[in-house]
Amino acid sequence: MMGFLSKLFGTQTKEENNMTNEKLNIGIILGSTRQGRVSPQVGEWVKGIADKRGDANYEIVDIADFNLPFLGTTDGSEPGIADWNGKLANLDGFVFIVQEYNHSITGALKNALDFAREAWNNKAAGIVSYGSTGGARAAEHLRGICGELMIADVRVHPTLSLFTDFENGTDFKPQDLHLNNVNAMLDQVIAWSGALKTLR
Repeated sequence: MMGFLSKLFGTQTKEENNMTNEKLNIGIILGSTRQGRVSPQVGEWVKGIADKRGDANYEIVDIADFNLPFLGTTDGSEPGIADWNGKLANLDGFVFIVQEYNHSITGALKNALDFAREAWNNKAAGIVSYGSTGGARAAEHLRGICGELMIADVRVHPTLSLFTDFENGTDFKPQDLHLNNVNAMLDQVIAWSGALKTLR
């Protein structure tokens, strides 16, 4: 806690300065696993913007790569579960790529969130959502889950419309106006991730 306060008030020790000067690791989490999904397009777009900043190490983290079973249907021995928790543990913050299904997040994302606990704690996250209403309702549901998992979700929230940012609902062609929002969201994710790192 002292490290967090010292960062806020500019009284960091040399050790704390060295820790906060290291580049943070930020995972861009693809929140859908279905066939024909567009989340990889959105994730790569966010990563392209993020990589130009040079302020952190950004990587795509695809839930589909971990083959997570449904929570409650396993004894927990599947290797994907340990791999998933290990990946999250090595990240300092997150950007969730969130699509809206039935006014909420996907089952795959909820399942992945539930398969970890401590690996989420005291980290920051931004949300980029899409859907017929910009994915806003899914993002609001995700914020409630983040609170329970001790993830500090940042305020700036880029919302993408299926009607104006996608052609035929499948080809992602974002409007230029989203660029400033993505960078503002990343500014907050980096600031909060760095501050929260002193708590872990």
